[in-house]
Amino acid sequence: MSEIKNICVYCGSSTGDDPIYAKAAEKLGVALAQAGIGLVFGGGSCGLMGVLARAALAHGGKVTGVIPGFLDETEVALRTVTELKVVSDMHTRKRLMFEKADAFIGLPGGLGTLEELTEQLTWIQLGRHAKPLVIADIGGFWRPLLSLFAHMRNAGFIRPDYEVRYMVAERIEDVLPMLRAAAQHPKKEKTAATIIGERF
Repeated sequence: MSEIKNICVYCGSSTGDDPIYAKAAEKLGVALAQAGIGLVFGGGSCGLMGVLARAALAHGGKVTGVIPGFLDETEVALRTVTELKVVSDMHTRKRLMFEKADAFIGLPGGLGTLEELTEQLTWIQLGRHAKPLVIADIGGFWRPLLSLFAHMRNAGFIRPDYEVRYMVAERIEDVLPMLRAAAQHPKKEKTAATIIGERF
């Protein structure tokens, strides 16, 4: 059994067009703080990143931001976080976020969020780590991606012996219980095919 002390959350530097995304980010930030779990995120003050981090901080949470120097000009680093790491490039950012996290959550976001999320899924698929990962499918945002994964599987590009292990939650309330259950019973992790749409 491994304890989850810090969770890395990937999410957008925009809030998106539907208020449901920002509400979910805020609710997650509060939940992490109340659970005593540290937040590791991309360090930006805008979009879902800012909403998430500010909510965690407002409720006494520990927040670590990791941002490349060049992005500080566009995403503007949130200076009020517990710990802010300004790094040289994206690769260093992603490595540091990975090292500081015991689990991962993918909230809605754009290309950067997608790239970070799929990199972790690839590492899990290749056996590089066994940290649990939840895709927060808020308002069905990630449904096209999940359909693409199924298409890849059906087309023979995701072989049964290289199945991607992840969990899907449609409600923020389900995210932490799912991660905790996966951390306590890592050998009982289910495959994506059996966990999509599962409720706790």
